[in-house]
Amino acid sequence: MERIAGIEDGAAKVAVVGMGYVGLPLAVAIARAGYTVYGIDTDAGKVAKLQAGVSYILDVADAELSRWTACGALRPGTDYAVLGQADIAVLCVPTPLNGLREPDTSFIEEAVGQMVRYLRKGTLIILESTTYPGTTELLVRRRIEEEKGWQAGRDFYVSFSPERVDPGNRQFSLRSTPKVIGGSTPACLEVGRNFYAAVFERVVAVSSNEAAELAKLLENTFRSVNIALVNEMALLCERMGVSIWEVVEAAATKPFGFMPFYPGPGVGGHCIPVDPLYLSWKAGRMGVRLKFIELADELHRSMPERLAARIGALLEGEGKRLAGASIVLCGIAYKKDTDDIRESPALELMEHLLEKGARVVYHDPHVPVCQVNGTAWASQTAEPQLWAHADLVVIATDHTAVDYQQVADYAPLVFDTRNAARDCIGGRIVLFGGSGGRGGEGGGGGGQ
Repeated sequence: MERIAGIEDGAAKVAVVGMGYVGLPLAVAIARAGYTVYGIDTDAGKVAKLQAGVSYILDVADAELSRWTACGALRPGTDYAVLGQADIAVLCVPTPLNGLREPDTSFIEEAVGQMVRYLRKGTLIILESTTYPGTTELLVRRRIEEEKGWQAGRDFYVSFSPERVDPGNRQFSLRSTPKVIGGSTPACLEVGRNFYAAVFERVVAVSSNEAAELAKLLENTFRSVNIALVNEMALLCERMGVSIWEVVEAAATKPFGFMPFYPGPGVGGHCIPVDPLYLSWKAGRMGVRLKFIELADELHRSMPERLAARIGALLEGEGKRLAGASIVLCGIAYKKDTDDIRESPALELMEHLLEKGARVVYHDPHVPVCQVNGTAWASQTAEPQLWAHADLVVIATDHTAVDYQQVADYAPLVFDTRNAARDCIGGRIVLFGGSGGRGGEGGGGGGQ
């Protein structure tokens, strides 16, 4: 079969399924590259916002979104039938864990099931959702071949290209981040690579979809294991009265063989807490146990509770009890300068504090409202009285927009889990993984 016409000149039509943190920025990038893009999502509320030019993701500005929706280059909708007009379909659907903390591929299966009804011969299908190796071949290629009677590489094309979205990252854009891609056959790889070469600055082709799937899992497992290691080191450093932050910065002066990772309240987002467990699950099915992944996951999940206990100890040092104490969480997004609260350790920390009877409010410049245990919470205005009226302020996310000097000036005591207040003058600040507090008497912090 002939290759897809119009890839190089943008004449091909593209459907992006899933308009979330991955799909929406990708759809905009593809529209920017000159293609007509159908943005499909089952959430009618999201689609209505997109059609009105209103973005719900910080990395996509309203003006940028409106530019492409107004001219018809980006056409959001809920109907999968538009796939019948598409030459290329990109799947960016969630891949969470189920209640047993095992892979949940139901969103992929549902999307492929809907897509199969409308596919035309010659269509390129790219899966971007992070998943265990073998998913693309089993749930995408095989299902289409069985239901349509087609052959991949001849009648249609299948590729896996792992998303590398990093919310809030201003240094590396979607376009400038190298794009890894595999294919079910050499022809599939060629077609997929040619398409993404028009969208991304650099495309890295690998020999198979499984290699591309494993590459993404290796990236995120690497981060998971190293973050767990440095958090464990932070717990040790607190016992020893040594600053983990100083230790990491000193180690980072080595110009080879070391990459710095920093401690914090745990890991969050759609990748680090989830993706390594997809790899561990697959390994288990093949008789291999990946102990590093298990140990890292255990440490990550323990961090919010450990920090809640640490907060209780700090308050006891002030002659106060955690039950009834007034605590302000500064930042609840899972990482700085984003509004993403998925799997956020700050929210888990809030839950632990509430369970222990603390009175908790939060301030986050990027998260105006959120849900915790079914209850709606609203971000408080950052002002001197917010900090001054608290028994303790916990810096859980180091957003750039927060005035940490104001926090240090007015809060009676600050527990900084991110070293966000490192440049502040004065104040009573206890640094997680630090060698002790600084400021007035009683500001020091002991071990866990």
